[in-house]
Amino acid sequence: MASRKKKTGVVSWFADVGIADRPTVGGKGGSLGELTQAGIAVPPGFVVTTSAFEQFLGALEARESVRDKVEALDPDDLDAATRLSQHLRARVMGEAMPPEVETAIMQAMRELCADGQPVAVRSSATTEDAEDASFAGLQDTFLWVLTPQDMALKVRECWGSMYSVESMIYRRKQHFPELGVAMAVVVQRMVDAACAGVMFTRSPTTGDKSVIVIEGAWGLGSAVVSGEVTPDRWVVGKITGDITVRDVSDKHAKQVPAVGGGIIEVELEGDDRTTACLTDDQLMGLRDVGRKVERHYGKPQDIEWALDKQGNILLLQSRPETVWSVKDAAAKPVAEKVANPLAHVMNIFGGRK
Repeated sequence: MASRKKKTGVVSWFADVGIADRPTVGGKGGSLGELTQAGIAVPPGFVVTTSAFEQFLGALEARESVRDKVEALDPDDLDAATRLSQHLRARVMGEAMPPEVETAIMQAMRELCADGQPVAVRSSATTEDAEDASFAGLQDTFLWVLTPQDMALKVRECWGSMYSVESMIYRRKQHFPELGVAMAVVVQRMVDAACAGVMFTRSPTTGDKSVIVIEGAWGLGSAVVSGEVTPDRWVVGKITGDITVRDVSDKHAKQVPAVGGGIIEVELEGDDRTTACLTDDQLMGLRDVGRKVERHYGKPQDIEWALDKQGNILLLQSRPETVWSVKDAAAKPVAEKVANPLAHVMNIFGGRK
């Protein structure tokens, strides 16, 4: 991919960006760039930047406000949110993409997929995957997109998904100012996965930092992320590599590419339903990658992974773990008070000199 040498205001390649670029490439785009630069195996791709979104939104705002309407929304009024969502998403889908944006992103896909490979088109909001909040699942993702023309349409659908009911209500409840929210879109070469899933470098149920929890199922990871299939689950010692939990589920189905684009779900039969989707060697490989990613970021991560049909481990996303980190942050002031109760009492009564 030597052609990735140049960067435009509309398109940024993974190799050129990192977490610090979140304002222009969003949380997902910044993470994928960061992983790429850290030497982690990531399917190649590019980001349609927030500059492209701002150009598009500017044309909408010139005729009728968008951000002001969202700012005025009562997050407890579901009916009003539904009406506004329908109105704004229809406007987005009815608006033509700026020609210079459409040309740039279609050319980028031709460079990325010179042999006609399919791509995933994934929303990447600027407020996504922060350490104290996550927009995961609130905006759209499209898998197995086959043509540059369809990719450009899916980019616009991702822009529109920023005005889904769930996304708008979440932003209003979190008091995010709309002026600071923008949507980048990741376009990434698809992995025809033998199996896929998620990995947590801190137990999501107990908060234990000494283990890595791995979940996976046959086919594309969308079945696991969406909850359509109960995944196999393992708990692996982060340092020791001991596998202390093996829960192999009855995986009734898998999601696979559909002819003509998109994905379909197919039923599994016989041993495929109850055979573990990962070997112990593959689990150790995932553990090694998880440790490397956690070391790079310096904090626990929630990771999406895929194993291709040649047995290669590829990461599709890594985001900060939020549930236990928020709990830790809340408990820290209390712990400090307990550790130094005299100082705490002196502070209360103005005793500090």
